[in-house]
Amino acid sequence: MAVKGAAANTGILLVTANVGSLFDDPENLQKNWLREFYQVVHTHKPQFMALHCQEFGGKNYEASMSHVDKFVKELLSSDAMKEYNRARVYLDENYKSQEHFTALGSFYFLHESLKNIFQFDFKAKKYKKVTGKEIYSDTLESTPMLEKEKFPQDYFPECKWSRKGFIRTRWCIADCAFDLVNIHLFHDASNLVAWETSPSVYSGIRHKALGYVLDRIIDQRFERVSYFVFGDFNFRLDAKSVVETLCAKATMQTVRAADTNEVVKLIFRESDNDRKVMLQLEKKLFDYFNQDVFRDNNGTALLEFDKELSVFKDKLYELDISFPPSYPYSEDCSQGMQYMNTRCPAWCDRILMSHSAKELILKSENDEKQVVYDHIGPNVCMGDHKPVFLSFRIATGAGKPIANVHKCCVVQ
Repeated sequence: MAVKGAAANTGILLVTANVGSLFDDPENLQKNWLREFYQVVHTHKPQFMALHCQEFGGKNYEASMSHVDKFVKELLSSDAMKEYNRARVYLDENYKSQEHFTALGSFYFLHESLKNIFQFDFKAKKYKKVTGKEIYSDTLESTPMLEKEKFPQDYFPECKWSRKGFIRTRWCIADCAFDLVNIHLFHDASNLVAWETSPSVYSGIRHKALGYVLDRIIDQRFERVSYFVFGDFNFRLDAKSVVETLCAKATMQTVRAADTNEVVKLIFRESDNDRKVMLQLEKKLFDYFNQDVFRDNNGTALLEFDKELSVFKDKLYELDISFPPSYPYSEDCSQGMQYMNTRCPAWCDRILMSHSAKELILKSENDEKQVVYDHIGPNVCMGDHKPVFLSFRIATGAGKPIANVHKCCVVQ
């Protein structure tokens, strides 16, 4: 596999994927998922590749251990990846620890053509040259080549067994240093609660958690560098605004539980047309009569309701989204383009970056395809989340406004 571009530029591929579904039904889903993933690798031919996985191992990690081992072995030894002769794999397998377990998995692959690449040791505060293939698992807290934290339980008290957190690594490629942060933020526990306020209470919880991560990666403990934060942010469309827009001409019926008088269902019907049901809303049901609205023109009409990132516009940048909502897709292998009716489709899976990282991305005037932000497997069942990727190139020394500012030459 020849690598694209001149030697002066380094091809980078960043991928985020919530892979929980792959371990719930490994026989049917993993083969499709890997085939589509390898196709993206083959198309973009990166020299450095980062794959950030969330919910690695699925809902029952202990039962999925053999499938986890098989998946990792396939990624490291497949023919499609044979030219990536160095790798680092960090798997949080400490599933018995309620205090620490995040179910995150971070994979980094280095092409044989990439000569000098260094990874930061957070304990020694030095860069070390990357050689060979190494896998780290179980207790990642003691691994000096990363920082890992699970969010405190009080961030999301209604979820007794949350696995949300982040893993941070730092790299130096072509004299350019940057952080890569694998992140998984909190979900919407109830569609009904999310609908009550704008913004929703869950949006506030995600805001707090993401703010915590950003504060951590730009604090004073280490030199500041550019950063990419990519994972399952669980960002949702503003539910109240979406429902009011989709059902603007509908009447609402409220269904309450007989014993508690609690609202358990909302039914929106057309005012005429035989009172046709347009939307049914329950705690874990979002059943809209016309899914085409989420797919037509890649759902761009709904981007105005994607508001959660706007709070961080001074700290985070994202390329324009031109792919449909990444979640929640059907897990039926024959329904690769169909959404489940459990949640309102949303762009949960994202690749965000600092404003300085945006400047690292080499945009060629001759090739507008040089920077690509898209999803993987648009017509294939990839589980309930479609992976999202960012492909770009960086120029040697692009991140070094001052000579030797990143001290990448200090290695062990």
